[in-house]
Amino acid sequence: MTTRITPRTALLMTLPPLLWAGNAVVGRLTVGSVPPLTLNFLRWAIAALFLLPLGWRVLREPRAVMQRWPYLLAIGLLGVGTYNALQYLALVTSTPINVTLIAASLPVWMLAVGAMFHHEHPSRRQLVGAALSVAGVLIVIARGDLAALARVHFVVGDLYVLVAIIAWAFYSWLLVRPSESMRGSARPDWNWAEFLLVQTLFGLLGAAPAALGETLAGAAPIEWNGWVVAALVYVAVGPSIIAYRCWGLGVTHAGPALAAFFGNLTPLFAALLSAAVLGEAPRAFHALAFALIVAGIVVSSRRR
Repeated sequence: MTTRITPRTALLMTLPPLLWAGNAVVGRLTVGSVPPLTLNFLRWAIAALFLLPLGWRVLREPRAVMQRWPYLLAIGLLGVGTYNALQYLALVTSTPINVTLIAASLPVWMLAVGAMFHHEHPSRRQLVGAALSVAGVLIVIARGDLAALARVHFVVGDLYVLVAIIAWAFYSWLLVRPSESMRGSARPDWNWAEFLLVQTLFGLLGAAPAALGETLAGAAPIEWNGWVVAALVYVAVGPSIIAYRCWGLGVTHAGPALAAFFGNLTPLFAALLSAAVLGEAPRAFHALAFALIVAGIVVSSRRR
């Protein structure tokens, strides 16, 4: 079945990659002003405050929440606490272009997690696609010099983002294969804001101690100014709430296959924003890496 792309659908599915790319750039800009783990905690704490007027009804059902706490804690810690914290840590030493390109290899890790933990064995096409995507990631890590791989010289931020997307792969599978208490008629009648609010609150159970530990370990205090406040509001509202909502609506209208194509606009937007805002112009190896990652995703998602 084909889906007609209307201007509204195109806008809904273009906004999230743009906002996520902006999140990477803002995360890079806040280095030195806001410690990364503190940034993650503040981002989701503010997002929770904005979500309260939309999803407060879920708090009137504490029993329904607590009956499902193991599952909700898992997705909250993986999707809110771990993934985003590691992404901000990565941006301390890596660049938004590298972070978003490496993150574009997510389908590879999705296949691996599915095969190892959910008995979903990849097809030959998916394995070829995974190989292409891994090649793109290696080019980014090696900075275009494949001989650097033999010297096993990695930028710390690149490793952080690799761990982050593995966490996101587990999170994504948990959404696809939830616990019995979140399937079918057993699932509470929560709307998108209520479900995101619950995830956020459980994620803060991990983000808050991490930020506290960062402070106790001697992290520099926040340098409060108008720019920092604006950055916090942006990451809390744009990439966290607006992008999530638009993505859900876009996938509903256009389907997940087309959504994957739009999702891989994130590295392109990150490169353009980095060039405009940070002066970090993309290099030739970024273009090659992006082409390989997209080729891998196209090959692995095609049907015979």
